[in-house]
Amino acid sequence: MSDQTQPPWLDLDHAHVWHPYASVTEPAPVFPVESAEGVRLRLADGRELIDGMASWWCAIHGYNHPTLNAAATEQLDRMSHVMFGGLTNEPATRLAERLVSITPTGLEHVFLADSGSVSIEVAIKMALQYWQGRGEHRPRLVSLRGGYHGDTLGAMSVCDPVNGMHRLFSGLIPEQLFAPRPECRRDEDFTDADIAPMRELLATHGDEIAAVIAEPLVQGAGGMHFYCGAYLRALRRLCDEHGVLLIFDEIATGFGRTGSLFASDAAGVTPDILSVGKALTGGYMTLAATLCTPDVARGISARGVLMHGPTFMGNPLACAVANASIDLLLAGPWQERVAGLGRALERGLAPARELANVRDVRVFGGIGVIEMHEPADMAWMQPRLVERGVWVRPFGRLLYVMPAYVMEDSDLDTLTRVMVETVAEAGER
Repeated sequence: MSDQTQPPWLDLDHAHVWHPYASVTEPAPVFPVESAEGVRLRLADGRELIDGMASWWCAIHGYNHPTLNAAATEQLDRMSHVMFGGLTNEPATRLAERLVSITPTGLEHVFLADSGSVSIEVAIKMALQYWQGRGEHRPRLVSLRGGYHGDTLGAMSVCDPVNGMHRLFSGLIPEQLFAPRPECRRDEDFTDADIAPMRELLATHGDEIAAVIAEPLVQGAGGMHFYCGAYLRALRRLCDEHGVLLIFDEIATGFGRTGSLFASDAAGVTPDILSVGKALTGGYMTLAATLCTPDVARGISARGVLMHGPTFMGNPLACAVANASIDLLLAGPWQERVAGLGRALERGLAPARELANVRDVRVFGGIGVIEMHEPADMAWMQPRLVERGVWVRPFGRLLYVMPAYVMEDSDLDTLTRVMVETVAEAGER
């Protein structure tokens, strides 16, 4: 970008803004966005990028959608916020009822949170307080290696212990237990060997374990690993046998991303506690929720109250947009759209399987992944993708996309072609 096309505020960004997963002394380049419409980002220099990330997977309807704009505007005219302690509001109440009606049967109580990471903190607190309410001390959780559940301290404790951030905060975050991630890609691949390590952990440590936490079917930011529903059904049976709660983190998979409304639905499993977020508001505002069964809610309430209370809990503006986003999703052919995304991603990414620097290509619902043998050179690859007119953010060995459900085949073809060409060029450098 030349000096003539830089917006005047970009120097302020360089001087003062600390971007996610970035250094302030050796910052990676950032690209100033002036506006967004549909599936395109318009940069300050006039270039348009096809957004393959849907703003970290949440803008499922695309940008600047008139229905969501109208919901936000209408709610703004009434009130943008009111505290949730001792007060309530209709958008939050309607959203809680809506979430109960569309999530797996049996989840009847909803705690509205600020973000996905916070909803995981709430889920962990629910599990710990449930056992305290029953007069038991169960301070530990079991998680899957390769998992990612957020960047706050409790959430970090159940992220992958090797590739996560444990080593940076050792001594501060709780020490949890970890089972190997399941390797079964399809149900027919599932064997007892997949679940055996989890069975051993629960048999050995069951009396100190409050809950098992997992991202159902898709481990997201921990590596875009896909696995089978049979594992989750076996996990549900094991948790029941050992009297351990089961938490599902559907922050990334919820609201249709895998081809079913929730990954829990495809697996045929209802967890005791469920966290949702990201696409909840269609990418408009930060909002998440943690749902639980009546048994969990009564267990916690037996000896007190759930010890969490965010300032912006139940924010009526965010909840109004979330209600509109859910209505918009369910009123449209979302299943056909996600299936179409899957077909286009499979078709477009398939040529990458022939590249020497590619380890794997995989597609699940509206998720497409190219996994390379070596980590991507971010300083080269990110600007190269922008030069070719797409916004895709690599991490580690992965170049992946989770597009908006409304993306047309022509844009998907461009998106996947650029991904394959860029990975091919990376292999020749």
